[in-house]
Amino acid sequence: MPDSSLSTLPMTITDGLLSAATWLASPNYNIRPEGLSIDAIIIHNISLPPNEFGACDSSGTHYVKALFTNQLDWDAHPYFQTIKGAEVSAHLFIERDGAITQFVNFNERAWHAGRSSYLGRPECNDYSIGIELEGSDFVSFTSAQYEKLAAVIAAIYEAYPKTQRHLTGHSDIAPGRKTDPGDYFEWARLRELVAGLLRNNSLSLQK
Repeated sequence: MPDSSLSTLPMTITDGLLSAATWLASPNYNIRPEGLSIDAIIIHNISLPPNEFGACDSSGTHYVKALFTNQLDWDAHPYFQTIKGAEVSAHLFIERDGAITQFVNFNERAWHAGRSSYLGRPECNDYSIGIELEGSDFVSFTSAQYEKLAAVIAAIYEAYPKTQRHLTGHSDIAPGRKTDPGDYFEWARLRELVAGLLRNNSLSLQK
């Protein structure tokens, strides 16, 4: 069922930046290969430590944000030793309460997909936008996350029309290696929310 309380205002993207996001620059990005258009959106989940939400370091920085900016204290938790030295990022991170942080300009290549293939095309980082949801494969995501994610996707569809019809999960582009966003992720719910926003935006433009 769609969320009847959906109140997310339309979001816009200007010069690769999302209006509703807090900007926190990651060093983990590079230039997209010349001649490739942005034509896919990849949904992930992440939590640090695994299955813990909202955990922060001694300075109050969310562990996921610290990871994406190469500021994670590898000694702060035993699990962090297993990923020590990782240099990763995503374009966006959506927390459990719906707060959005942008780490990489959409026009640049974030390091979120790893070895991957979508519709026979390898190296998904080259042509995709990566969105991380705070969560895990073992719990449901929040209504706030679905609402904000839907609004983000609607904005991406507007700014990068070739992404339309190309919304997929990390598990789909790296099967056997990745499982996120997991079985609890409600694809039908998300697509219905996005469709509703697109209909509303279309009606507003016609007025």
